[in-house]
Amino acid sequence: MEKESLKFQPIVSTALVAVNAIVFVACHFTGELLYGAGRLDVYSVLVRGEWGRILWSMFLHSGIDHLFNNMLILFFLGAMIEKEVGHVRYGVLYFLSGIGGNLLSLASRAVHRDPAASLGASGAVFGLDGVLLAMVLFSGRRMENVTPVRVLLMIGYSLYSGFMGRNIDNVAHVGGLLTGFAAASVMCVFMRWRQRPAD
Repeated sequence: MEKESLKFQPIVSTALVAVNAIVFVACHFTGELLYGAGRLDVYSVLVRGEWGRILWSMFLHSGIDHLFNNMLILFFLGAMIEKEVGHVRYGVLYFLSGIGGNLLSLASRAVHRDPAASLGASGAVFGLDGVLLAMVLFSGRRMENVTPVRVLLMIGYSLYSGFMGRNIDNVAHVGGLLTGFAAASVMCVFMRWRQRPAD
């Protein structure tokens, strides 16, 4: 019974929030050490070959507001998705979204010769929006109070807020959103194919 109850608990979402918070506190005490090792920029990744920054930057945040906003969405939206798809699939979708967003951001900055660096879990968080949209469109399962129109409005508002802000990596947001949507669409189609009745 206990094992069954754990299946529906937001274990991965809670762990991600906790790790992000711990890293943020560690950054406070180490100054530029962790930021310097993890910020995402074209020179460090494409010239120096520090590919780990694509992943590490997802756990760095510039300030308490940046951290709080991302973690709030991550926990509540992530918990809902994790309950629907399971811990492992949720974790895969989250990290694929973050990596996809960072790769698109890197590509954009390389093309525009932009030396700026970025950090944060926003790409992965936007990926969860894409995952949710794919689920309401393709999973064949009804989610309470979640409709395509509501999800699209939420995505539209989130993108609008990003483009109206300053010093925000909107390319990473769009990249995460598209990656999450694509990955979850494939997942939903595959799951429905597996659950089809035998002939």
